[in-house]
Amino acid sequence: MHWVGTWATAPAPSVAGQALSNHTLRMTPRISLGGDTVRVRISNAYGAGNLMIGAATVGLRSEGPAAVPGTLRILTFGGAETAVIAAGAYLVSDPVALDVSPLADLVVSVYLPQDIPTDFQITGRYARQTNYISPPGDFSAEYVMPVGKLTDEWFFVSGVDVQATAEAGGIVTLGDSLTDANISTHDTFSRWPDQLARRLVARDGGQPFGVMNQGLGGNRILYDLRGDSGLRRFDRDVLAQPGVTHAVVMLGTNDLRNRPGLPEQEGDATRMIAGLKQMALWSHTRGIKLIAATLTPFGNETFMANAWNPEREKHRAAFNAWIRESDLLDGVADFDAALRDPDNPLIMRAEYDCSDGLHPSDLGYCAMGDAIDLALFD
Repeated sequence: MHWVGTWATAPAPSVAGQALSNHTLRMTPRISLGGDTVRVRISNAYGAGNLMIGAATVGLRSEGPAAVPGTLRILTFGGAETAVIAAGAYLVSDPVALDVSPLADLVVSVYLPQDIPTDFQITGRYARQTNYISPPGDFSAEYVMPVGKLTDEWFFVSGVDVQATAEAGGIVTLGDSLTDANISTHDTFSRWPDQLARRLVARDGGQPFGVMNQGLGGNRILYDLRGDSGLRRFDRDVLAQPGVTHAVVMLGTNDLRNRPGLPEQEGDATRMIAGLKQMALWSHTRGIKLIAATLTPFGNETFMANAWNPEREKHRAAFNAWIRESDLLDGVADFDAALRDPDNPLIMRAEYDCSDGLHPSDLGYCAMGDAIDLALFD
Protein backbone atom coordinates (compact mmCIF):
# COMPACT_ATOMS: atom_id res chain seq x y z
CA MET A 1 0.00 0.00 0.00
CA HIS A 2 1.09 3.57 -0.59
CA TRP A 3 -0.36 7.07 -0.44
CA VAL A 4 -1.90 8.56 -3.57
CA GLY A 5 -3.48 11.99 -3.89
CA THR A 6 -7.17 11.65 -4.70
CA TRP A 7 -7.94 15.39 -4.73
CA ALA A 8 -5.91 18.57 -4.64
CA THR A 9 -6.09 22.28 -5.23
CA ALA A 10 -3.17 24.60 -5.90
CA PRO A 11 -2.17 26.82 -2.95
CA ALA A 12 -2.12 30.50 -3.89
CA PRO A 13 -2.80 33.83 -2.20
CA SER A 14 -6.56 34.27 -1.88
CA VAL A 15 -8.06 37.16 -3.82
CA ALA A 16 -11.21 37.34 -1.70
CA GLY A 17 -9.97 39.72 1.00
CA GLN A 18 -11.53 37.38 3.54
CA ALA A 19 -11.07 37.87 7.30
CA LEU A 20 -11.70 35.00 9.72
CA SER A 21 -11.95 34.87 13.51
CA ASN A 22 -13.19 31.91 15.54
CA HIS A 23 -14.78 30.33 12.47
CA THR A 24 -15.11 26.80 11.13
CA LEU A 25 -14.49 26.17 7.44
CA ARG A 26 -16.27 23.28 5.77
CA MET A 27 -14.76 22.46 2.39
CA THR A 28 -16.46 19.96 0.05
CA PRO A 29 -13.94 18.19 -2.23
CA ARG A 30 -15.00 15.48 -4.65
CA ILE A 31 -12.32 12.80 -4.71
CA SER A 32 -11.28 10.59 -7.64
CA LEU A 33 -9.66 7.40 -6.29
CA GLY A 34 -11.39 5.48 -3.49
CA GLY A 35 -9.94 3.72 -0.46
CA ASP A 36 -10.51 2.85 3.19
CA THR A 37 -7.90 5.12 4.81
CA VAL A 38 -7.52 8.85 4.21
CA ARG A 39 -5.47 11.82 5.33
CA VAL A 40 -5.82 15.55 4.70
CA ARG A 41 -3.28 18.22 3.77
CA ILE A 42 -3.64 21.80 5.03
CA SER A 43 -1.49 24.57 3.57
CA ASN A 44 -0.33 27.90 4.98
CA ALA A 45 1.88 28.51 1.95
CA TYR A 46 1.13 32.24 1.69
CA GLY A 47 0.21 33.11 5.28
CA ALA A 48 1.92 36.07 6.86
CA GLY A 49 2.20 34.24 10.20
CA ASN A 50 1.47 30.99 12.00
CA LEU A 51 -1.88 29.31 11.38
CA MET A 52 -3.54 27.76 14.42
CA ILE A 53 -5.72 24.68 13.84
CA GLY A 54 -8.11 24.29 16.75
CA ALA A 55 -9.83 21.14 15.45
CA ALA A 56 -10.41 19.32 12.17
CA THR A 57 -12.59 16.50 10.85
CA VAL A 58 -13.26 14.61 7.64
CA GLY A 59 -16.35 12.68 6.60
CA LEU A 60 -18.66 11.79 3.76
CA ARG A 61 -20.88 14.59 2.51
CA SER A 62 -24.65 14.22 2.56
CA GLU A 63 -25.89 17.47 1.03
CA GLY A 64 -25.06 21.12 1.50
CA PRO A 65 -22.87 21.49 4.61
CA ALA A 66 -24.13 18.22 6.13
CA ALA A 67 -22.11 15.06 6.69
CA VAL A 68 -23.47 11.53 6.42
CA PRO A 69 -24.28 10.41 9.98
CA GLY A 70 -21.66 8.16 11.48
CA THR A 71 -18.89 9.13 9.06
CA LEU A 72 -17.16 12.11 10.70
CA ARG A 73 -13.62 11.33 11.83
CA ILE A 74 -11.53 13.57 14.08
CA LEU A 75 -8.24 14.48 12.43
CA THR A 76 -5.06 14.53 14.48
CA PHE A 77 -1.59 15.81 13.71
CA GLY A 78 1.18 13.81 15.31
CA GLY A 79 -1.43 12.49 17.72
CA ALA A 80 -2.68 15.95 18.77
CA GLU A 81 -6.07 17.40 17.87
CA THR A 82 -4.62 20.91 17.54
CA ALA A 83 -1.67 22.13 15.51
CA VAL A 84 0.25 25.21 14.41
CA ILE A 85 1.32 25.55 10.77
CA ALA A 86 4.25 27.89 10.26
CA ALA A 87 4.08 30.56 7.58
CA GLY A 88 4.96 29.03 4.21
CA ALA A 89 4.52 25.44 5.41
CA TYR A 90 1.86 22.74 5.19
CA LEU A 91 0.68 19.97 7.47
CA VAL A 92 -0.41 16.40 6.77
CA SER A 93 -2.90 14.81 9.15
CA ASP A 94 -2.56 11.38 10.69
CA PRO A 95 -4.39 8.62 8.77
CA VAL A 96 -8.00 7.84 9.66
CA ALA A 97 -10.13 4.85 8.69
CA LEU A 98 -12.92 5.97 6.36
CA ASP A 99 -14.40 4.04 3.46
CA VAL A 100 -14.60 6.37 0.47
CA SER A 101 -15.83 5.30 -2.94
CA PRO A 102 -14.40 6.66 -6.18
CA LEU A 103 -15.92 10.08 -6.99
CA ALA A 104 -17.30 10.44 -3.45
CA ASP A 105 -18.02 13.87 -1.98
CA LEU A 106 -16.33 14.65 1.33
CA VAL A 107 -16.62 17.34 3.97
CA VAL A 108 -13.35 18.56 5.46
CA SER A 109 -13.87 20.91 8.40
CA VAL A 110 -11.17 23.07 9.98
CA TYR A 111 -11.74 25.21 13.07
CA LEU A 112 -9.63 28.38 13.16
CA PRO A 113 -9.66 29.86 16.67
CA GLN A 114 -7.36 32.81 15.99
CA ASP A 115 -7.97 36.19 14.35
CA ILE A 116 -7.00 36.03 10.67
CA PRO A 117 -7.11 39.57 9.23
CA THR A 118 -7.42 40.40 5.54
CA ASP A 119 -3.70 41.12 5.29
CA PHE A 120 -2.78 37.65 6.59
CA GLN A 121 -2.79 36.36 2.97
CA ILE A 122 -5.16 33.45 3.33
CA THR A 123 -4.06 30.50 1.23
CA GLY A 124 -6.89 29.57 -1.13
CA ARG A 125 -8.29 29.87 -4.62
CA TYR A 126 -11.50 29.60 -6.62
CA ALA A 127 -13.41 26.36 -6.06
CA ARG A 128 -16.17 26.56 -8.71
CA GLN A 129 -18.40 24.99 -6.09
CA THR A 130 -20.07 25.89 -2.83
CA ASN A 131 -18.11 25.77 0.43
CA TYR A 132 -19.14 27.00 3.85
CA ILE A 133 -18.02 29.30 6.67
CA SER A 134 -19.75 28.89 10.03
CA PRO A 135 -20.90 31.53 12.49
CA PRO A 136 -18.32 32.04 15.27
CA GLY A 137 -17.46 28.81 17.03
CA ASP A 138 -16.10 25.30 16.62
CA PHE A 139 -18.59 23.26 14.59
CA SER A 140 -16.10 20.84 13.08
CA ALA A 141 -17.72 17.82 14.79
CA GLU A 142 -21.30 18.83 13.93
CA TYR A 143 -22.95 16.66 11.30
CA VAL A 144 -25.06 19.59 10.12
CA MET A 145 -22.83 22.64 10.39
CA PRO A 146 -24.61 25.98 10.75
CA VAL A 147 -23.76 28.34 7.91
CA GLY A 148 -22.79 31.95 8.44
CA LYS A 149 -21.55 32.55 4.90
CA LEU A 150 -21.17 30.77 1.60
CA THR A 151 -17.89 30.90 -0.30
CA ASP A 152 -16.73 29.64 -3.69
CA GLU A 153 -13.07 29.43 -2.67
CA TRP A 154 -10.88 26.73 -1.18
CA PHE A 155 -9.37 27.96 2.07
CA PHE A 156 -6.24 26.26 3.47
CA VAL A 157 -7.34 22.68 2.67
CA SER A 158 -5.07 21.68 -0.23
CA GLY A 159 -5.22 17.91 -0.61
CA VAL A 160 -6.80 14.58 0.32
CA ASP A 161 -4.85 11.33 0.02
CA VAL A 162 -5.93 7.70 0.18
CA GLN A 163 -4.00 4.55 0.88
CA ALA A 164 -4.04 2.57 -2.35
CA THR A 165 -2.64 -0.66 -3.70
CA ALA A 166 0.80 -0.67 -5.27
CA GLU A 167 -0.46 -0.47 -8.85
CA ALA A 168 -2.45 2.74 -8.25
CA GLY A 169 -0.95 5.89 -9.73
CA GLY A 170 -1.51 9.61 -9.48
CA ILE A 171 -2.15 12.13 -12.27
CA VAL A 172 -1.43 15.81 -11.61
CA THR A 173 -3.04 18.32 -13.97
CA LEU A 174 -0.99 21.52 -13.93
CA GLY A 175 -2.63 24.47 -15.62
CA ASP A 176 -4.29 27.86 -15.52
CA SER A 177 -7.95 28.94 -15.46
CA LEU A 178 -8.82 26.48 -18.23
CA THR A 179 -7.77 23.64 -15.91
CA ASP A 180 -9.33 25.38 -12.90
CA ALA A 181 -12.49 25.70 -15.08
CA ASN A 182 -13.12 29.41 -14.82
CA ILE A 183 -16.66 30.48 -15.89
CA SER A 184 -17.92 26.88 -15.58
CA THR A 185 -21.22 26.33 -13.80
CA HIS A 186 -20.78 26.02 -10.04
CA ASP A 187 -21.36 22.62 -8.43
CA THR A 188 -21.45 20.74 -11.76
CA PHE A 189 -17.88 19.37 -11.63
CA SER A 190 -17.37 20.33 -15.26
CA ARG A 191 -13.59 20.76 -15.06
CA TRP A 192 -11.70 18.65 -17.59
CA PRO A 193 -9.75 16.90 -14.79
CA ASP A 194 -13.14 15.91 -13.30
CA GLN A 195 -14.16 14.44 -16.64
CA LEU A 196 -10.83 12.62 -16.88
CA ALA A 197 -11.41 11.16 -13.40
CA ARG A 198 -14.90 10.00 -14.36
CA ARG A 199 -13.58 8.30 -17.49
CA LEU A 200 -10.81 6.54 -15.58
CA VAL A 201 -13.31 5.22 -13.03
CA ALA A 202 -15.76 4.11 -15.73
CA ARG A 203 -13.32 2.25 -18.00
CA ASP A 204 -13.12 -1.52 -17.88
CA GLY A 205 -9.86 -2.63 -16.31
CA GLY A 206 -6.77 -0.52 -16.42
CA GLN A 207 -4.61 0.91 -13.69
CA PRO A 208 -6.47 2.89 -10.98
CA PHE A 209 -5.56 6.56 -10.71
CA GLY A 210 -6.11 9.52 -8.47
CA VAL A 211 -6.48 12.87 -10.25
CA MET A 212 -5.08 15.99 -8.57
CA ASN A 213 -6.19 19.29 -10.13
CA GLN A 214 -3.51 21.95 -9.76
CA GLY A 215 -5.17 24.50 -12.03
CA LEU A 216 -4.53 28.10 -11.03
CA GLY A 217 -6.28 30.99 -12.73
CA GLY A 218 -3.86 33.34 -14.52
CA ASN A 219 -0.92 30.94 -14.18
CA ARG A 220 1.97 31.20 -16.61
CA ILE A 221 5.00 29.04 -17.38
CA LEU A 222 7.60 31.76 -17.00
CA TYR A 223 6.33 34.58 -14.75
CA ASP A 224 4.37 34.85 -11.52
CA LEU A 225 0.80 36.11 -11.68
CA ARG A 226 -1.64 35.68 -8.77
CA GLY A 227 0.67 33.03 -7.41
CA ASP A 228 3.88 31.32 -8.42
CA SER A 229 4.70 30.57 -12.06
CA GLY A 230 4.45 27.02 -13.35
CA LEU A 231 8.21 26.62 -13.14
CA ARG A 232 8.35 27.90 -9.56
CA ARG A 233 5.52 25.74 -8.27
CA PHE A 234 6.41 22.57 -10.17
CA ASP A 235 8.30 21.03 -7.25
CA ARG A 236 5.47 21.63 -4.78
CA ASP A 237 2.42 21.10 -6.99
CA VAL A 238 3.68 18.21 -9.13
CA LEU A 239 6.80 16.43 -7.90
CA ALA A 240 5.82 16.48 -4.22
CA GLN A 241 2.28 15.15 -4.76
CA PRO A 242 1.70 11.73 -3.18
CA GLY A 243 1.91 8.82 -5.59
CA VAL A 244 2.28 10.95 -8.73
CA THR A 245 3.15 8.92 -11.82
CA HIS A 246 1.90 11.24 -14.60
CA ALA A 247 1.56 14.98 -15.11
CA VAL A 248 -0.61 16.69 -17.73
CA VAL A 249 0.55 20.27 -18.27
CA MET A 250 -1.58 22.91 -19.99
CA LEU A 251 0.24 26.20 -19.57
CA GLY A 252 1.27 28.98 -21.93
CA THR A 253 -1.92 30.82 -22.86
CA ASN A 254 -1.33 33.47 -20.20
CA ASP A 255 2.31 33.82 -21.23
CA LEU A 256 1.03 34.73 -24.70
CA ARG A 257 -1.71 37.06 -23.45
CA ASN A 258 0.73 38.99 -21.20
CA ARG A 259 -1.94 40.37 -18.91
CA PRO A 260 0.44 42.78 -17.10
CA GLY A 261 1.39 44.27 -20.48
CA LEU A 262 5.11 44.28 -19.72
CA PRO A 263 7.29 44.14 -22.85
CA GLU A 264 9.91 41.95 -21.14
CA GLN A 265 7.18 39.40 -20.31
CA GLU A 266 5.76 39.09 -23.82
CA GLY A 267 5.13 35.44 -24.67
CA ASP A 268 7.75 33.75 -26.80
CA ALA A 269 7.38 30.18 -28.06
CA THR A 270 11.10 29.44 -27.74
CA ARG A 271 11.20 30.38 -24.06
CA MET A 272 7.90 28.66 -23.33
CA ILE A 273 9.22 25.48 -24.94
CA ALA A 274 12.38 25.77 -22.85
CA GLY A 275 10.18 25.87 -19.75
CA LEU A 276 8.35 22.70 -20.80
CA LYS A 277 11.68 21.00 -21.49
CA GLN A 278 12.71 21.72 -17.90
CA MET A 279 9.44 20.26 -16.62
CA ALA A 280 10.05 17.14 -18.69
CA LEU A 281 13.60 16.82 -17.34
CA TRP A 282 12.48 17.20 -13.73
CA SER A 283 9.61 14.74 -14.24
CA HIS A 284 11.74 12.08 -15.89
CA THR A 285 14.37 12.38 -13.17
CA ARG A 286 11.63 11.33 -10.74
CA GLY A 287 10.19 8.62 -13.01
CA ILE A 288 7.09 10.69 -13.80
CA LYS A 289 5.65 10.76 -17.33
CA LEU A 290 4.95 14.23 -18.71
CA ILE A 291 2.03 14.79 -21.07
CA ALA A 292 1.72 18.26 -22.59
CA ALA A 293 -1.53 19.84 -23.79
CA THR A 294 -1.80 22.07 -26.82
CA LEU A 295 -3.15 25.59 -26.27
CA THR A 296 -6.70 26.30 -27.36
CA PRO A 297 -7.48 29.21 -29.69
CA PHE A 298 -8.50 32.65 -28.40
CA GLY A 299 -8.70 34.66 -31.63
CA ASN A 300 -12.02 36.28 -30.68
CA GLU A 301 -11.38 36.75 -26.96
CA THR A 302 -13.42 39.41 -25.15
CA PHE A 303 -12.35 38.50 -21.59
CA MET A 304 -9.39 40.87 -21.94
CA ALA A 305 -9.21 43.52 -24.63
CA ASN A 306 -6.54 43.11 -27.32
CA ALA A 307 -5.32 39.80 -25.89
CA TRP A 308 -4.99 38.23 -29.35
CA ASN A 309 -2.87 39.47 -32.22
CA PRO A 310 -1.22 37.77 -35.22
CA GLU A 311 2.21 37.73 -33.56
CA ARG A 312 0.90 35.96 -30.47
CA GLU A 313 -0.96 33.53 -32.70
CA LYS A 314 2.31 32.73 -34.46
CA HIS A 315 3.88 31.81 -31.11
CA ARG A 316 0.84 29.71 -30.13
CA ALA A 317 1.10 27.76 -33.38
CA ALA A 318 4.84 27.20 -32.92
CA PHE A 319 4.35 26.07 -29.31
CA ASN A 320 1.59 23.63 -30.31
CA ALA A 321 3.65 22.28 -33.20
CA TRP A 322 6.57 21.52 -30.88
CA ILE A 323 4.28 19.71 -28.44
CA ARG A 324 2.85 17.55 -31.22
CA GLU A 325 6.27 16.71 -32.67
CA SER A 326 8.57 16.52 -29.63
CA ASP A 327 10.17 13.25 -28.60
CA LEU A 328 10.89 14.62 -25.11
CA LEU A 329 7.26 14.24 -24.05
CA ASP A 330 5.46 11.07 -23.02
CA GLY A 331 2.20 12.04 -24.70
CA VAL A 332 0.02 14.83 -26.06
CA ALA A 333 -3.44 16.04 -25.06
CA ASP A 334 -4.52 17.89 -28.20
CA PHE A 335 -7.04 20.32 -26.72
CA ASP A 336 -6.54 22.69 -29.64
CA ALA A 337 -7.75 20.07 -32.12
CA ALA A 338 -10.64 19.12 -29.82
CA LEU A 339 -12.06 22.63 -29.41
CA ARG A 340 -11.14 24.69 -32.47
CA ASP A 341 -13.72 25.68 -35.06
CA PRO A 342 -13.05 23.62 -38.22
CA ASP A 343 -14.04 26.61 -40.35
CA ASN A 344 -11.88 29.07 -38.39
CA PRO A 345 -9.09 27.44 -36.38
CA LEU A 346 -8.29 30.75 -34.65
CA ILE A 347 -11.42 30.46 -32.49
CA MET A 348 -13.30 27.81 -30.52
CA ARG A 349 -16.40 26.10 -31.83
CA ALA A 350 -19.43 28.08 -30.66
CA GLU A 351 -20.86 25.26 -28.54
CA TYR A 352 -17.52 24.88 -26.74
CA ASP A 353 -17.15 28.61 -26.00
CA CYS A 354 -18.53 30.08 -22.76
CA SER A 355 -19.00 33.29 -24.84
CA ASP A 356 -15.80 35.14 -23.91
CA GLY A 357 -13.66 33.51 -26.60
CA LEU A 358 -11.12 32.28 -24.05
CA HIS A 359 -12.76 29.94 -21.55
CA PRO A 360 -14.70 26.86 -22.66
CA SER A 361 -18.31 26.19 -21.78
CA ASP A 362 -19.23 23.27 -19.51
CA LEU A 363 -19.54 21.19 -22.69
CA GLY A 364 -16.16 22.43 -23.89
CA TYR A 365 -14.41 21.55 -20.64
CA CYS A 366 -15.85 18.04 -20.75
CA ALA A 367 -14.78 17.73 -24.40
CA MET A 368 -11.23 18.46 -23.24
CA GLY A 369 -11.45 15.64 -20.71
CA ASP A 370 -12.78 13.35 -23.45
CA ALA A 371 -9.92 14.28 -25.81
CA ILE A 372 -7.25 12.63 -23.64
CA ASP A 373 -6.29 9.14 -24.77
CA LEU A 374 -6.61 6.93 -21.69
CA ALA A 375 -3.97 4.62 -23.19
CA LEU A 376 -1.44 7.25 -22.08
CA PHE A 377 -2.03 5.98 -18.55
CA ASP A 378 -1.63 2.24 -19.25
